[in-house]
Amino acid sequence: MDRFFAGIDVGSLTAETVIIDEAGTVRAYNIFPTGANSRKAAELSVATALEASGLRREDILCTVVTGYGRISVPFADKKITEISCHARGARHFFSATRTIIDIGGQDSKVIRLDESGKVIDFSMNDKCAAGTGRFLEVMGRALEVELDEMGELSLKSAAPVPITSMCTVFAESEVVSLIAQGKAKEDIISGLHEAISQRIVGMVRHIGGDGEITMTGGVAKNQGVVDAISKKLGCKLNIPSEPQIVGALGAALLAREECENQEM
Repeated sequence: MDRFFAGIDVGSLTAETVIIDEAGTVRAYNIFPTGANSRKAAELSVATALEASGLRREDILCTVVTGYGRISVPFADKKITEISCHARGARHFFSATRTIIDIGGQDSKVIRLDESGKVIDFSMNDKCAAGTGRFLEVMGRALEVELDEMGELSLKSAAPVPITSMCTVFAESEVVSLIAQGKAKEDIISGLHEAISQRIVGMVRHIGGDGEITMTGGVAKNQGVVDAISKKLGCKLNIPSEPQIVGALGAALLAREECENQEM
């Protein structure tokens, strides 16, 4: 009889659910807007993933929840920090990963792993939204550019405009001023990506990140940010096929391990 496990990552902007089988194969996943109710978002995300997989809630042997909203999910069997879940998920996609860059909706983190995949250090920026998905969302709104268009547009820039502030409020005012000066949107966006990459690379160097680097989180879908970070670090970044589900996948894999440990 097949056994199934679920991982839920409740973030500030989205809640993700991943369902895997005993072999670790992803049977279904879902990315759902968190909105104002973390618990409801988690429930709807799980329900949608279950429907896609053709499974029922009782078919799931163990569920692990992670993310900032994990305390609001009472039906999970265990709650685990996103640091551990992202480490587990990143290594599943790229087994040689030694450093993880995760840029989510409202925080960014860099995680350093040893050869076995154990977390040995991390740096986290969760006090402000500087350089996160929310930061880019605000800048995109000021520029009247959709979030998913910013990466491609920035690659057309010939003269990136330096951005002096990473504070979301001040950066938005700066962007509005640059627009008024007639600066090209692609040059402003490229400047924003450069500023984000500078901040992230500083975090990587602070913890001594080395080896293969995997980038996770929604911002990993922005090729402009990926290219800027890659250029500064002097190496290619591993990007999962769906970078937003890495934390939830890690949680599902840890749910499977939790059951295996209980059976020993």
